[in-house]
Amino acid sequence: MSSLRHHGLKPVRIAMLFHARRALRKSAKAASKLLPRKFAGSDMIFWIVILFLFMPLIVLFVYSFNASRSGEWKGFSLIWYQKLFTESPDLWKAFENSALIALTSAMMATMLGTLAAVGTARYSFALKSYVATMSFIPMILPEIVVGVSLLVFFAGVGLKLGLISVWIAHTTFNIPFVYLLVSARLAESDPTIVEAAKDLGATEIQTLFKIILPMALPGIASAFLTAITLSLEDFVITFFVSGPGATTLPLYIYSMIRFGVSPVVNALSAVMVAGTVLLVYPLRNFLKVFAAR
Repeated sequence: MSSLRHHGLKPVRIAMLFHARRALRKSAKAASKLLPRKFAGSDMIFWIVILFLFMPLIVLFVYSFNASRSGEWKGFSLIWYQKLFTESPDLWKAFENSALIALTSAMMATMLGTLAAVGTARYSFALKSYVATMSFIPMILPEIVVGVSLLVFFAGVGLKLGLISVWIAHTTFNIPFVYLLVSARLAESDPTIVEAAKDLGATEIQTLFKIILPMALPGIASAFLTAITLSLEDFVITFFVSGPGATTLPLYIYSMIRFGVSPVVNALSAVMVAGTVLLVYPLRNFLKVFAAR
């Protein structure tokens, strides 16, 4: 704008030129959207893969409205949703256990994993590389190894198997995933902002809560949702460390399918998928807006 003033243009004309240029850009973008786009082979492969991935969910959702228990379609019915909400107290108890463990273990794992990521990203200490390397081992170990190891540990310390043992196990295997996601977010952030805050007199606590954590918030939110998902769907580790009264939803469904799959499970799965979409989609938009700031 200063160069335009240098050539003798008045501010009003300068503003008109900028508004005209902005209008031309918007019209060019609108015209590009109206142009016909060729359907490439990569588009076809993309939609085939998407259909392959989502077909089981589509079949599950459709057959949750099937009037028959068998795989043969007998007509539309809401009987399985009725049984789900009125005649399945044991299933809802298992779902309550899973939700309670998932939320609490995800919060604890997110807190510990975030602090570990901030510590390894911001500070130097003797075993820093060792800690960073060891944090990935639970992610690559087979779940059966982790489950047996935790079972031996709980037996060694005399901890009775139940909800507490399941909660400790879920927190343990969720921490590495939280650490990885938050560390990746911190690696993308600008370190000069932290240095500028220190130059302006900010303390370590102020820098942590006002600079580092807000910058890492999208990674923290993603890690929290990932931890909830991993906890809700875990079966192998939970199978080894659960006890009486600590039946989670995967364990309950496993006990059900041993005697034949009930369409009530289809109805519950459809409700959970719908709830997950309604929860995650608004949060995804929020994270996109927050990350763009």
